[in-house]
Amino acid sequence: MSIYELCIKRPVFATVISLLIAAFGVLSYAGLPLRELPDIDPPVVSVQTSYPGASSSVVETRVTQPLEDALAGIEGIDTISSSSRDGSSSINITFRLSRDIEAAANDVRNAVSRALNNLPDEVDPPQVQKAESDSSPIMFLNMTSTSMSRMQLTDYAERYIVDRLSTIDGIAQAGAFGETRALRIWLDRVALA
Repeated sequence: MSIYELCIKRPVFATVISLLIAAFGVLSYAGLPLRELPDIDPPVVSVQTSYPGASSSVVETRVTQPLEDALAGIEGIDTISSSSRDGSSSINITFRLSRDIEAAANDVRNAVSRALNNLPDEVDPPQVQKAESDSSPIMFLNMTSTSMSRMQLTDYAERYIVDRLSTIDGIAQAGAFGETRALRIWLDRVALA
């Protein structure tokens, strides 16, 4: 007996089978994750270094290049990109998708700690952070005070608020931006001679 004969002789059976197949299809479709742009974030670790008062060329040769040389041997690196500005260096290391972000961050920390002896003494310790490749600031908080100056507010935010915000679950990175004191001295070579 073929399926056609069975469905003609037993119409209730055929209706029940059709309803079961349709219900299974609806349940499967509702549970199907479908995204036009899937959320595939490669593991990214960034190294931020501050060298106050140094020009971008000095930062490039004395900070960025030694750190890049130390980071180049880490397993699973896909790309390394860096930028050197006046007083700061930024290195972003993108790892392959199969690489665990925690292990990658630990490897970067170890490589940075080995390279510290090659950096100038005036350089602030490099900050190693795990970051998502598409992370961008989504919230800015402004502070005002009638009793503190802008510099005091920036210092207060760096000391007390940034650390507390960083420990909140779901916060990738917190930072303070404000007024900081900088001093540049241009020497007259003739007068020095």
